[in-house]
Amino acid sequence: MRKNKFLHSLPLKLWLLLAAILVLTFFSNDFGLVDIQKTAIILAAGIDRTEEGFELTAQIAVPKGSDRTTGGTSSMEIGGQGATVSDCVSQIYAKTGWVPKFVFCDLILLGEDAARAGAFDALDFFLRNEYAPDSCLLAVCEGRAADILGAKSAVDDASSLALEKLFSDAAKKSGRVMTTTLREFAIGYYGVSASGSMPYVRMQPQQGAQGAQGGAGAQNGGQGSGQNEQEMIFSAEQTAIFTEGKMAGILDEAETLAFSLLGGNVYGGTLPAEGATLSVLRNDGSVTVSAEDGISAALNISLKVRLVNRSTPAAPSDVAKGAVTAEERAAAEKALEEAMRSLWTRCAETGCDLFFLYRELYRRSRADYGKWKDTPLSAFAVEISVSVEGLR
Repeated sequence: MRKNKFLHSLPLKLWLLLAAILVLTFFSNDFGLVDIQKTAIILAAGIDRTEEGFELTAQIAVPKGSDRTTGGTSSMEIGGQGATVSDCVSQIYAKTGWVPKFVFCDLILLGEDAARAGAFDALDFFLRNEYAPDSCLLAVCEGRAADILGAKSAVDDASSLALEKLFSDAAKKSGRVMTTTLREFAIGYYGVSASGSMPYVRMQPQQGAQGAQGGAGAQNGGQGSGQNEQEMIFSAEQTAIFTEGKMAGILDEAETLAFSLLGGNVYGGTLPAEGATLSVLRNDGSVTVSAEDGISAALNISLKVRLVNRSTPAAPSDVAKGAVTAEERAAAEKALEEAMRSLWTRCAETGCDLFFLYRELYRRSRADYGKWKDTPLSAFAVEISVSVEGLR
Protein backbone atom coordinates (compact mmCIF):
# COMPACT_ATOMS: atom_id res chain seq x y z
CA MET A 1 0.00 0.00 0.00
CA ARG A 2 2.79 2.42 0.92
CA LYS A 3 4.58 1.53 -2.32
CA ASN A 4 1.52 2.45 -4.44
CA LYS A 5 1.11 5.76 -2.57
CA PHE A 6 4.77 6.57 -3.18
CA LEU A 7 4.48 5.90 -6.92
CA HIS A 8 1.33 8.02 -7.21
CA SER A 9 2.98 10.88 -5.33
CA LEU A 10 5.83 11.22 -7.85
CA PRO A 11 5.44 14.40 -9.92
CA LEU A 12 4.77 14.17 -13.66
CA LYS A 13 8.05 15.87 -14.52
CA LEU A 14 10.01 13.15 -12.75
CA TRP A 15 8.14 10.46 -14.70
CA LEU A 16 8.92 12.25 -17.95
CA LEU A 17 12.59 12.56 -16.98
CA LEU A 18 12.85 8.82 -16.23
CA ALA A 19 11.14 7.96 -19.51
CA ALA A 20 13.52 10.24 -21.44
CA ILE A 21 16.55 8.60 -19.81
CA LEU A 22 15.32 5.10 -20.75
CA VAL A 23 14.58 6.11 -24.36
CA LEU A 24 17.95 7.85 -24.71
CA THR A 25 19.80 4.85 -23.29
CA PHE A 26 17.98 2.39 -25.54
CA PHE A 27 18.52 4.27 -28.81
CA SER A 28 22.08 5.49 -28.19
CA ASN A 29 23.85 2.22 -27.26
CA ASP A 30 24.17 -1.13 -29.00
CA PHE A 31 25.08 -2.84 -25.68
CA GLY A 32 28.14 -4.45 -27.28
CA LEU A 33 26.06 -6.30 -29.90
CA VAL A 34 27.31 -6.78 -33.46
CA ASP A 35 25.00 -6.38 -36.44
CA ILE A 36 23.94 -9.88 -37.52
CA GLN A 37 24.53 -8.87 -41.15
CA LYS A 38 28.16 -8.13 -40.30
CA THR A 39 28.70 -11.35 -38.34
CA ALA A 40 30.04 -14.69 -39.56
CA ILE A 41 28.36 -17.45 -37.55
CA ILE A 42 30.95 -20.23 -37.53
CA LEU A 43 29.64 -23.81 -37.35
CA ALA A 44 33.05 -25.52 -37.35
CA ALA A 45 36.73 -24.62 -37.57
CA GLY A 46 39.41 -26.65 -39.33
CA ILE A 47 43.09 -26.09 -38.58
CA ASP A 48 46.02 -27.17 -40.77
CA ARG A 49 49.75 -26.60 -40.52
CA THR A 50 51.60 -24.53 -43.14
CA GLU A 51 55.23 -23.49 -43.56
CA GLU A 52 54.39 -20.05 -42.18
CA GLY A 53 52.22 -21.28 -39.31
CA PHE A 54 48.54 -22.17 -39.57
CA GLU A 55 45.65 -22.22 -41.99
CA LEU A 56 42.18 -21.80 -40.49
CA THR A 57 39.13 -22.91 -42.47
CA ALA A 58 35.88 -21.57 -41.02
CA GLN A 59 32.60 -23.15 -42.11
CA ILE A 60 30.06 -20.35 -41.94
CA ALA A 61 26.28 -20.69 -41.94
CA VAL A 62 24.59 -18.82 -44.79
CA PRO A 63 20.92 -18.41 -45.81
CA LYS A 64 19.63 -20.91 -48.35
CA GLY A 65 18.61 -19.81 -51.82
CA SER A 66 14.99 -19.80 -52.88
CA ASP A 67 15.56 -22.79 -55.15
CA ARG A 68 16.02 -25.07 -52.15
CA THR A 69 12.76 -26.47 -50.83
CA THR A 70 14.08 -28.67 -48.05
CA GLY A 71 15.01 -27.57 -44.55
CA GLY A 72 18.51 -27.52 -43.16
CA THR A 73 21.59 -25.32 -43.04
CA SER A 74 23.68 -24.18 -45.99
CA SER A 75 27.29 -23.22 -45.46
CA MET A 76 30.37 -21.81 -47.11
CA GLU A 77 34.07 -22.15 -46.26
CA ILE A 78 36.42 -19.20 -45.84
CA GLY A 79 40.12 -19.61 -45.06
CA GLY A 80 42.86 -17.49 -43.60
CA GLN A 81 46.58 -18.01 -42.97
CA GLY A 82 48.98 -16.62 -40.42
CA ALA A 83 51.65 -17.29 -37.84
CA THR A 84 48.96 -17.91 -35.21
CA VAL A 85 45.32 -18.92 -35.34
CA SER A 86 44.41 -15.41 -34.22
CA ASP A 87 46.17 -14.02 -37.31
CA CYS A 88 44.08 -16.40 -39.45
CA VAL A 89 40.89 -15.05 -37.87
CA SER A 90 42.00 -11.48 -38.54
CA GLN A 91 42.67 -12.35 -42.19
CA ILE A 92 39.16 -13.81 -42.54
CA TYR A 93 37.77 -10.54 -41.15
CA ALA A 94 39.88 -8.53 -43.60
CA LYS A 95 38.75 -10.67 -46.55
CA THR A 96 35.03 -10.61 -45.84
CA GLY A 97 34.26 -7.72 -43.52
CA TRP A 98 32.38 -10.21 -41.34
CA VAL A 99 33.24 -10.46 -37.65
CA PRO A 100 33.99 -14.17 -36.96
CA LYS A 101 31.96 -15.39 -33.99
CA PHE A 102 32.79 -18.75 -32.39
CA VAL A 103 29.92 -18.81 -29.91
CA PHE A 104 28.07 -21.40 -32.04
CA CYS A 105 31.17 -23.35 -33.04
CA ASP A 106 30.48 -26.99 -32.05
CA LEU A 107 33.45 -28.69 -33.75
CA ILE A 108 37.18 -28.06 -34.06
CA LEU A 109 38.82 -30.32 -36.64
CA LEU A 110 42.60 -30.72 -36.68
CA GLY A 111 44.45 -31.81 -39.80
CA GLU A 112 46.82 -34.72 -39.24
CA ASP A 113 49.97 -32.60 -39.61
CA ALA A 114 48.67 -30.07 -37.07
CA ALA A 115 47.82 -32.87 -34.61
CA ARG A 116 51.24 -34.51 -34.91
CA ALA A 117 53.08 -31.20 -34.50
CA GLY A 118 51.16 -30.31 -31.33
CA ALA A 119 47.44 -29.91 -30.80
CA PHE A 120 47.63 -27.05 -28.30
CA ASP A 121 49.68 -24.88 -30.64
CA ALA A 122 46.35 -24.58 -32.46
CA LEU A 123 43.89 -24.98 -29.59
CA ASP A 124 45.45 -22.27 -27.41
CA PHE A 125 43.43 -19.60 -29.25
CA PHE A 126 40.13 -21.33 -28.43
CA LEU A 127 41.03 -21.67 -24.75
CA ARG A 128 41.75 -17.95 -24.56
CA ASN A 129 38.73 -16.85 -26.61
CA GLU A 130 35.97 -16.01 -24.15
CA TYR A 131 33.26 -16.65 -26.76
CA ALA A 132 34.45 -20.08 -27.90
CA PRO A 133 32.64 -22.76 -25.84
CA ASP A 134 34.91 -25.26 -24.12
CA SER A 135 32.17 -27.86 -24.69
CA CYS A 136 32.85 -27.94 -28.44
CA LEU A 137 33.90 -31.31 -29.88
CA LEU A 138 37.44 -32.08 -31.01
CA ALA A 139 38.49 -34.45 -33.79
CA VAL A 140 41.50 -35.28 -35.96
CA CYS A 141 41.14 -36.02 -39.66
CA GLU A 142 43.15 -37.90 -42.21
CA GLY A 143 44.87 -35.37 -44.47
CA ARG A 144 43.81 -31.72 -44.37
CA ALA A 145 40.94 -30.34 -42.32
CA ALA A 146 40.17 -27.87 -45.12
CA ASP A 147 39.44 -30.77 -47.49
CA ILE A 148 37.05 -32.41 -45.01
CA LEU A 149 35.09 -29.22 -44.31
CA GLY A 150 35.01 -28.33 -47.98
CA ALA A 151 33.67 -31.74 -49.04
CA LYS A 152 30.06 -32.22 -50.09
CA SER A 153 28.33 -34.48 -47.57
CA ALA A 154 25.94 -37.20 -48.68
CA VAL A 155 23.90 -37.00 -45.46
CA ASP A 156 23.63 -33.28 -44.66
CA ASP A 157 23.87 -29.84 -46.23
CA ALA A 158 27.01 -28.98 -44.24
CA SER A 159 29.92 -31.36 -43.69
CA SER A 160 30.31 -30.19 -40.06
CA LEU A 161 26.71 -31.18 -39.29
CA ALA A 162 27.31 -34.60 -40.88
CA LEU A 163 30.40 -35.03 -38.70
CA GLU A 164 28.48 -34.08 -35.57
CA LYS A 165 26.01 -36.87 -36.34
CA LEU A 166 28.94 -39.30 -36.01
CA PHE A 167 29.49 -38.04 -32.44
CA SER A 168 25.89 -38.38 -31.26
CA ASP A 169 24.94 -40.03 -27.96
CA ALA A 170 23.71 -43.09 -29.84
CA ALA A 171 27.08 -43.49 -31.57
CA LYS A 172 28.92 -43.19 -28.24
CA LYS A 173 26.67 -45.78 -26.60
CA SER A 174 27.43 -48.19 -29.43
CA GLY A 175 31.10 -48.12 -28.41
CA ARG A 176 32.24 -47.40 -31.96
CA VAL A 177 33.14 -43.74 -31.41
CA MET A 178 35.06 -42.14 -28.54
CA THR A 179 34.38 -38.40 -28.35
CA THR A 180 36.07 -35.63 -26.40
CA THR A 181 35.52 -31.92 -25.81
CA LEU A 182 37.96 -29.04 -25.61
CA ARG A 183 37.53 -28.95 -21.82
CA GLU A 184 38.14 -32.69 -21.36
CA PHE A 185 41.17 -32.71 -23.64
CA ALA A 186 42.68 -29.69 -21.87
CA ILE A 187 42.24 -31.32 -18.46
CA GLY A 188 44.06 -34.42 -19.68
CA TYR A 189 46.85 -32.42 -21.31
CA TYR A 190 47.55 -30.12 -18.39
CA GLY A 191 47.26 -32.93 -15.80
CA VAL A 192 50.06 -35.20 -14.62
CA SER A 193 49.18 -37.83 -17.24
CA ALA A 194 49.56 -35.33 -20.12
CA SER A 195 47.55 -37.61 -22.41
CA GLY A 196 44.26 -37.70 -24.26
CA SER A 197 42.37 -38.88 -27.32
CA MET A 198 40.19 -37.64 -30.17
CA PRO A 199 38.08 -39.43 -32.77
CA TYR A 200 39.94 -39.95 -36.06
CA VAL A 201 37.85 -38.97 -39.10
CA ARG A 202 38.20 -40.42 -42.59
CA MET A 203 36.12 -39.69 -45.67
CA GLN A 204 35.39 -41.66 -48.82
CA PRO A 205 33.14 -41.20 -51.85
CA GLN A 206 29.60 -42.49 -51.60
CA GLN A 207 29.28 -45.52 -53.84
CA GLY A 208 27.23 -44.79 -56.96
CA ALA A 209 26.66 -41.14 -56.04
CA GLN A 210 28.78 -39.64 -58.82
CA GLY A 211 27.02 -41.48 -61.63
CA ALA A 212 23.58 -40.64 -60.27
CA GLN A 213 24.47 -36.98 -59.98
CA GLY A 214 25.94 -36.94 -63.46
CA GLY A 215 22.68 -38.31 -64.89
CA ALA A 216 20.66 -35.72 -63.00
CA GLY A 217 22.94 -32.98 -64.32
CA ALA A 218 22.40 -34.14 -67.90
CA GLN A 219 18.62 -34.15 -67.46
CA ASN A 220 18.71 -30.62 -66.06
CA GLY A 221 20.74 -29.33 -68.97
CA GLY A 222 23.97 -29.20 -66.98
CA GLN A 223 22.88 -26.47 -64.59
CA GLY A 224 25.95 -25.65 -62.48
CA SER A 225 29.04 -27.70 -61.87
CA GLY A 226 28.14 -28.24 -58.19
CA GLN A 227 25.59 -30.88 -59.15
CA ASN A 228 28.42 -33.10 -60.44
CA GLU A 229 30.49 -32.71 -57.27
CA GLN A 230 30.94 -36.12 -55.71
CA GLU A 231 29.23 -36.66 -52.38
CA MET A 232 31.33 -37.97 -49.49
CA ILE A 233 30.57 -40.01 -46.38
CA PHE A 234 32.56 -39.87 -43.15
CA SER A 235 33.60 -42.42 -40.55
CA ALA A 236 35.11 -42.01 -37.05
CA GLU A 237 35.48 -45.55 -35.73
CA GLN A 238 39.20 -45.10 -35.10
CA THR A 239 40.73 -43.03 -32.30
CA ALA A 240 43.82 -40.82 -32.29
CA ILE A 241 45.83 -40.90 -29.05
CA PHE A 242 47.99 -38.04 -27.78
CA THR A 243 51.09 -37.84 -25.60
CA GLU A 244 52.04 -34.40 -24.28
CA GLY A 245 49.72 -32.81 -26.80
CA LYS A 246 51.13 -34.55 -29.88
CA MET A 247 49.35 -37.26 -31.82
CA ALA A 248 51.27 -40.47 -31.10
CA GLY A 249 49.17 -43.21 -32.75
CA ILE A 250 45.79 -44.40 -33.96
CA LEU A 251 43.62 -47.07 -32.35
CA ASP A 252 41.83 -49.37 -34.77
CA GLU A 253 38.13 -50.26 -34.53
CA ALA A 254 38.61 -53.21 -32.16
CA GLU A 255 40.90 -51.23 -29.84
CA THR A 256 38.45 -48.31 -29.84
CA LEU A 257 35.62 -50.64 -28.82
CA ALA A 258 37.78 -52.11 -26.03
CA PHE A 259 38.64 -48.59 -24.85
CA SER A 260 34.95 -47.70 -24.70
CA LEU A 261 34.03 -50.93 -22.89
CA LEU A 262 36.74 -50.33 -20.28
CA GLY A 263 35.13 -46.97 -19.59
CA GLY A 264 31.73 -48.61 -19.07
CA ASN A 265 30.21 -46.42 -21.77
CA VAL A 266 28.53 -49.03 -23.98
CA TYR A 267 24.83 -49.79 -24.02
CA GLY A 268 23.27 -51.44 -27.04
CA GLY A 269 26.56 -51.95 -28.87
CA THR A 270 27.33 -55.23 -30.64
CA LEU A 271 30.15 -57.80 -30.58
CA PRO A 272 31.07 -60.36 -33.26
CA ALA A 273 31.42 -63.96 -32.02
CA GLU A 274 31.83 -67.10 -34.18
CA GLY A 275 29.40 -66.15 -36.93
CA ALA A 276 27.01 -64.51 -34.46
CA THR A 277 26.34 -60.95 -33.32
CA LEU A 278 25.88 -60.24 -29.61
CA SER A 279 24.20 -57.14 -28.20
CA VAL A 280 25.53 -55.58 -24.98
CA LEU A 281 22.86 -55.32 -22.27
CA ARG A 282 25.16 -54.35 -19.39
CA ASN A 283 28.71 -53.00 -19.47
CA ASP A 284 30.92 -52.84 -16.38
CA GLY A 285 34.48 -51.76 -17.11
CA SER A 286 37.35 -50.45 -15.02
CA VAL A 287 41.07 -49.68 -15.11
CA THR A 288 42.89 -49.47 -11.77
CA VAL A 289 46.48 -48.94 -10.69
CA SER A 290 48.24 -50.47 -7.68
CA ALA A 291 51.59 -49.58 -6.10
CA GLU A 292 51.63 -52.09 -3.25
CA ASP A 293 53.93 -54.80 -4.64
CA GLY A 294 55.52 -52.89 -7.48
CA ILE A 295 53.57 -50.86 -9.98
CA SER A 296 50.74 -52.65 -11.79
CA ALA A 297 47.51 -52.03 -13.66
CA ALA A 298 44.32 -54.10 -13.88
CA LEU A 299 41.99 -53.92 -16.91
CA ASN A 300 38.57 -55.48 -16.36
CA ILE A 301 35.50 -55.85 -18.57
CA SER A 302 32.29 -57.59 -17.48
CA LEU A 303 29.43 -57.86 -19.99
CA LYS A 304 25.95 -59.23 -20.13
CA VAL A 305 24.89 -59.95 -23.69
CA ARG A 306 22.12 -61.44 -25.77
CA LEU A 307 22.06 -62.95 -29.23
CA VAL A 308 20.65 -60.68 -31.94
CA ASN A 309 21.75 -62.43 -35.12
CA ARG A 310 23.37 -65.58 -36.52
CA SER A 311 24.65 -66.17 -40.02
CA THR A 312 22.76 -69.49 -40.13
CA PRO A 313 18.98 -70.13 -39.71
CA ALA A 314 17.65 -71.23 -36.32
CA ALA A 315 14.44 -72.64 -34.86
CA PRO A 316 11.78 -70.12 -33.69
CA SER A 317 12.29 -71.22 -30.08
CA ASP A 318 15.98 -70.31 -30.32
CA VAL A 319 15.17 -66.92 -31.84
CA ALA A 320 12.74 -66.12 -29.00
CA LYS A 321 15.22 -66.97 -26.24
CA GLY A 322 18.20 -64.98 -27.55
CA ALA A 323 20.49 -67.34 -25.64
CA VAL A 324 24.24 -67.32 -26.23
CA THR A 325 26.18 -70.59 -26.49
CA ALA A 326 29.33 -71.29 -24.49
CA GLU A 327 31.35 -71.28 -27.73
CA GLU A 328 30.05 -67.83 -28.66
CA ARG A 329 30.81 -66.43 -25.21
CA ALA A 330 34.32 -67.87 -25.35
CA ALA A 331 34.89 -66.39 -28.81
CA ALA A 332 33.74 -62.95 -27.63
CA GLU A 333 35.97 -63.11 -24.55
CA LYS A 334 38.99 -64.12 -26.63
CA ALA A 335 38.45 -61.32 -29.16
CA LEU A 336 38.04 -58.71 -26.40
CA GLU A 337 41.12 -59.92 -24.51
CA GLU A 338 43.22 -59.67 -27.69
CA ALA A 339 41.91 -56.15 -28.34
CA MET A 340 42.67 -55.08 -24.75
CA ARG A 341 46.23 -56.43 -24.94
CA SER A 342 46.76 -54.68 -28.26
CA LEU A 343 45.34 -51.47 -26.77
CA TRP A 344 47.68 -51.63 -23.78
CA THR A 345 50.69 -52.39 -26.00
CA ARG A 346 49.94 -49.39 -28.19
CA CYS A 347 49.65 -47.13 -25.11
CA ALA A 348 52.91 -48.48 -23.68
CA GLU A 349 54.79 -48.03 -26.97
CA THR A 350 53.63 -44.44 -27.41
CA GLY A 351 53.80 -43.46 -23.74
CA CYS A 352 50.13 -42.43 -23.82
CA ASP A 353 48.53 -42.72 -20.38
CA LEU A 354 45.11 -43.14 -21.96
CA PHE A 355 43.55 -44.40 -18.71
CA PHE A 356 45.10 -41.63 -16.55
CA LEU A 357 46.86 -44.09 -14.25
CA TYR A 358 49.43 -41.50 -13.14
CA ARG A 359 46.61 -39.11 -12.30
CA GLU A 360 44.89 -41.74 -10.19
CA LEU A 361 48.18 -42.48 -8.41
CA TYR A 362 48.75 -38.76 -7.82
CA ARG A 363 45.31 -38.32 -6.28
CA ARG A 364 45.63 -41.39 -4.09
CA SER A 365 49.16 -40.96 -2.73
CA ARG A 366 51.71 -38.24 -3.43
CA ALA A 367 54.42 -40.49 -2.03
CA ASP A 368 53.59 -43.35 -4.43
CA TYR A 369 53.34 -40.93 -7.31
CA GLY A 370 56.76 -39.46 -6.52
CA LYS A 371 58.21 -42.96 -6.45
CA TRP A 372 56.69 -44.25 -9.70
CA LYS A 373 56.06 -41.15 -11.84
CA ASP A 374 59.13 -41.77 -14.01
CA THR A 375 58.31 -45.45 -14.56
CA PRO A 376 57.19 -46.00 -18.18
CA LEU A 377 53.94 -47.81 -18.92
CA SER A 378 55.90 -50.60 -20.54
CA ALA A 379 57.30 -51.48 -17.09
CA PHE A 380 53.85 -51.89 -15.50
CA ALA A 381 52.67 -55.37 -14.64
CA VAL A 382 49.31 -55.78 -16.39
CA GLU A 383 46.39 -58.03 -15.50
CA ILE A 384 43.56 -58.35 -18.04
CA SER A 385 40.19 -59.85 -17.18
CA VAL A 386 37.16 -60.37 -19.47
CA SER A 387 33.82 -61.89 -18.52
CA VAL A 388 30.91 -62.31 -20.94
CA GLU A 389 27.62 -63.58 -19.54
CA GLY A 390 24.59 -64.50 -21.63
CA LEU A 391 20.88 -64.56 -20.86
CA ARG A 392 19.72 -67.47 -18.74
